Amino acid sequence: MNKIKLDDKYITPSKVVCIGRNYLEHIAELNNDTPDEMVFFIKPNSSISEELVFPKNHNSCHYEAEISFIIKENKITAVGFGLDLTLREVQTKLKEKGLPWERAKSFHKSAVFSDFVSFNDDISKLEVELFINGELKQKGDVSLMINKPEDIINEARTFLDFEDNDILMSGTPKGVGKFIVGDVFLGKIIYDNKVLIQKEFIVL
Repeated sequence: MNKIKLDDKYITPSKVVCIGRNYLEHIAELNNDTPDEMVFFIKPNSSISEELVFPKNHNSCHYEAEISFIIKENKITAVGFGLDLTLREVQTKLKEKGLPWERAKSFHKSAVFSDFVSFNDDISKLEVELFINGELKQKGDVSLMINKPEDIINEARTFLDFEDNDILMSGTPKGVGKFIVGDVFLGKIIYDNKVLIQKEFIVL
């Protein structure tokens, strides 16, 4: 089972619960419809990685930076930076046929994370930033989310259970795009205008 680091100790999430289409400007950039209800998908433990690895046998992959949370006893207990890697061309074909997204979202190493830190402060002051090769690509905060993290947890629990140490990925702001091997990513989680977490990834 793959692990993540929380406060310098490794823990094992059973899964990653993700919400799609949670920022209006991201919905617009992909020409998607705004959903009437929350859109969920799951990434299995096998998708979790501390390294950013370009998927084998594919020519194109998109990055999506997200504020990510560890859940214990159905509550947020820690925060980290996450990348939801997406095979966009595969996803588009699946959506056109009305099929599930797993092939585009749940492949090996498609959920990339920084270390996590314990967190019990004001979630509304959290922000995510992603720089690629020194250029700011994505920036968004909780105020821009259609559905706030606590509401996402409550809705998800109407049809699934969070195991302790599971991860919630809370959606991505505008600015998603392609990347290539050798790109340098710098992900940041900002709290109250101060950098709480940052991690550099070099695409392998």
